[in-house]
Amino acid sequence: MKVLHVFKTYFPDTFGGIEQCIYQLCKGGEEFGVESQVLCVSTQRAGSLFYEGHRVHYARSNFTLLSTPFSLSAILSLRKLAAQVDIVHYHFPWPFMDVAHFLVQRDKPIVVSYHSDIVKQRWTLELYRPLMNRFLSSASAIVASSPNYLESSSVLQKFKDKVSVIPIGLDKRSFPVPAPERELHWRSNLPSRFFLFVGVLRYYKGLHTLLDAAKICGYPIVIAGSGPEEDNLKRQAVELGLTNIVFVGRVSDEDKVALLTLCTATVFPSHLRSEAFGISLLESAMYAKPMICCEIGTGTTYINVDQLTGFVVPPEDPAGLAVAMRKMWEDSNTSYAMGQAAFVRYKEMFTSESMARCYAELYRDLLSGG
Repeated sequence: MKVLHVFKTYFPDTFGGIEQCIYQLCKGGEEFGVESQVLCVSTQRAGSLFYEGHRVHYARSNFTLLSTPFSLSAILSLRKLAAQVDIVHYHFPWPFMDVAHFLVQRDKPIVVSYHSDIVKQRWTLELYRPLMNRFLSSASAIVASSPNYLESSSVLQKFKDKVSVIPIGLDKRSFPVPAPERELHWRSNLPSRFFLFVGVLRYYKGLHTLLDAAKICGYPIVIAGSGPEEDNLKRQAVELGLTNIVFVGRVSDEDKVALLTLCTATVFPSHLRSEAFGISLLESAMYAKPMICCEIGTGTTYINVDQLTGFVVPPEDPAGLAVAMRKMWEDSNTSYAMGQAAFVRYKEMFTSESMARCYAELYRDLLSGG
């Protein structure tokens, strides 16, 4: 069974949550008889290559408008590749993808993984909405990554009869084991206990609230990642006079695992629905770390269950976030128990094997006319 995954970017150009989901599907699907390829757009390369066992096709980007890359060669590649596979699996949102889909019009089952509502470009959404609705209507099946998102998305509610829920999953074996010298490096350069944030520093991550909470509680916080908000956050930290924040920049997977191993807990203060799932939270659970996140009606509180795997606080509430951090810092027994509960929940619900199996069953059901 051959599947083509289509999204605007992919490894090794970018390392976001959707890219990680596609990667895990490509790797995990092999066990269930699924042969995967990926079609994406790139400003860095063109052509195709094998990336850790699966073929990736890179179409050259012509230009980008409102975070949407456009590529004529992507349309030509989609036409050719869609003819060679059994299932075309689109990863939403990417408005150009909708246009390409209708230009190609292959008679193949279409799966759409609905990763997120369009949140930031509200005025363009009204222009795009007719095309979006037509695209989603054309899908054979739509997949949401959590029941929380299905229930809170007005778009998904319109197509509820064709939506199923398959949580994103991770395979711990695909993550590196840090060399002893990397752990020693971080032990030597960081406090013995600290809260950790890992992710791209974007507008919806709520890190401005985390810095305000850091001023209140005073606990050491390590922020690992880079991104568009980095300069603003560093400026805010200076203005607040914070000496308990360590910006370590973008880190390798090996260093990320080392930091996850060493931290006391992770904090993930995303405050907008652009944070549809929270792969970083899932990584925290995979390494048995208790978590703090905000209630925004998405998958973040499907991964992190309040009072079980960590604490959930209102978005953009520095005082509430500081209280949760204080509870976790001061009660090590409860913190440890929450981390263990997070790991159990990961094993039961969020493994790559479980995700790949569910998608393989969906693919086969569509191919059999079910």
